[in-house]
Amino acid sequence: MSIPILSLSLSLSLLLSLSSACDRCIHQSKATSFSSSLPLSAGACGYGAMALGFNGGFVAAGSSAVHRGGVGCGACFQIRCKNTKVCNNGGVKVILTDLARDNRTDFVLSGPGFAAMARDGMARELNKLRVVDVEYKRIPCEYKNKNLSIRVEESSKYPNNLSIKFLYQGGQTDIVAVDVAEVGSSNWRFMSREYGPVWSTNRAPAGPVQLRMVVTGGYDGKWVWAEREVLPVHWALARSTTWASKLLTWHRRGATPATRESGNSRYKYMDSGNFNLGPSLSR
Repeated sequence: MSIPILSLSLSLSLLLSLSSACDRCIHQSKATSFSSSLPLSAGACGYGAMALGFNGGFVAAGSSAVHRGGVGCGACFQIRCKNTKVCNNGGVKVILTDLARDNRTDFVLSGPGFAAMARDGMARELNKLRVVDVEYKRIPCEYKNKNLSIRVEESSKYPNNLSIKFLYQGGQTDIVAVDVAEVGSSNWRFMSREYGPVWSTNRAPAGPVQLRMVVTGGYDGKWVWAEREVLPVHWALARSTTWASKLLTWHRRGATPATRESGNSRYKYMDSGNFNLGPSLSR
């Protein structure tokens, strides 16, 4: 049975401030490329063939330090080749979809992603090099016309065993904990990370499901939660539903909580202006 993707635009309740972290620093490393797209469609993050459609095919596998046991799945990076003879100045923006088994480099890029680092007409010369010195930094992810979404995985077995996958997570953040509860209940039950963006529980709530997460964007974390139903009572038969906002823009300093109505969803947010995530790579 095919189980649809449920588009989840979470109600935001932002509790803690974020601080700068070294994933916003520029790092020096090496990068290479896959000879075919097949490894990326069977990547450790569990996106399957869907990964090949992310970001125009500009995706990558990362070393264990970048992958971070699956926490790094879905993170976005700007990578620039340092060979100025064959490489352009801007580099390429990629989404992490796999774990690299080659410990010589921090990134193994898709063919299109690797070629995008080349100067005009120099892609063949770049490919001949195979391994290049690069500098990289993590950057915010942006998905046009996409909200943060969850997919109910086919491994789920109603009514107790619920497994979900997060997709289209905007911003420069990591989901490090997920809880579920019946709507209106304070009996929260933790979910465990199976791998990458997939979380599961064998104690799914009996009624319609609400969800909360701990999200980090530096050294600090904050709770983010949906105040209303995320999945219906019979979540195995759920149909696509869209809420109002994205987990994309973070706020800091001097924030005051407010509540707004938007469509069918009532959500909390902190009204304090955009959180500046810093400049892109520059020489």
